[in-house]
Amino acid sequence: MRAAVCSTLSPDLSGLALHDNWPEPHAPGPGEVLVAISHASLNFPDYLMLQGGYQFKPDLPFIPGTEGSGTVIAAGPGAEALVGQAVMLGARSGLMAERITLPARGLRPVPEGLTMAEAAAFTVGALTAWVGLVERGRLQPGERVLVTGAGGGMGRAAVQLAVHMGAHVVAVASSEARLQLAKEAGAHETYLVDREHPQIPVKDIDLVFDPVAGPLVMPLVKCLRRGGRYAIIGFVGGRGESVPLNRLLLKEIALIGVRAGEQGRQDPAAGVRHIQEIDARAVHMKPHIGLELPLAGVREAFAAMGEGRIEGKCVIRVS
Repeated sequence: MRAAVCSTLSPDLSGLALHDNWPEPHAPGPGEVLVAISHASLNFPDYLMLQGGYQFKPDLPFIPGTEGSGTVIAAGPGAEALVGQAVMLGARSGLMAERITLPARGLRPVPEGLTMAEAAAFTVGALTAWVGLVERGRLQPGERVLVTGAGGGMGRAAVQLAVHMGAHVVAVASSEARLQLAKEAGAHETYLVDREHPQIPVKDIDLVFDPVAGPLVMPLVKCLRRGGRYAIIGFVGGRGESVPLNRLLLKEIALIGVRAGEQGRQDPAAGVRHIQEIDARAVHMKPHIGLELPLAGVREAFAAMGEGRIEGKCVIRVS
């Protein structure tokens, strides 16, 4: 089968190549299914894995791709009823290939109203938004929420969910095009920022949802009200400077780490509940597909991600 395969870890992605005759996955056993992949979505952890910079490090060689969509084409004992169904799927890696064998328990039907491309790009952003805003961030209706990277896949999902939950949303992004995506998602205020020298002219924010970090960290801390919460989602812009503890103490600010996938792995029952919550809101959280490329363009897609040229989400059209 055709597959994108990482054979060596490299900052320039030179270890990633398309293979036309990669070995087929094993036949599905009890409780397993074979899925023909339709689309696979790019996420920043995928990009880091190709360079060895992510906490999860698959054994080499590996096929990247952690979320996607497809159709069940074969099943082992106990999963036969799924054959023919269009599904969303997730894995630690392996979805940028024509076929994959997975446990049936990890599949979900594509929600009504989503295309296969949108379904492939839905879960990671929506799940992180739910855990970061609702579970960890304790978002309440009427609160002022600031979202960074608001025109990217993760940030836009957070804007959509916060608006849906009744918050007043302040969106921050590094380009007018991305701010427009945030406005279309329902943001009430939008601000263009220079990521290297950011100035954020707002205050009295209840909750920050930040997948960017880097130089934004201290300006974001300063814009929080007394008792505000800062949800740390990721470090697309770098780790940022250290936050003085006295500033957190004086304003009683809470720093909140968010790892949505890990929370589900540590507490499977909570993970199931979180997935049910986002799937029920899929119509309110449809991802924007800013770039779609065939499997042959996978390295180009990751290069665009590394250079920050993707608005919304990027998906790979596998079949």
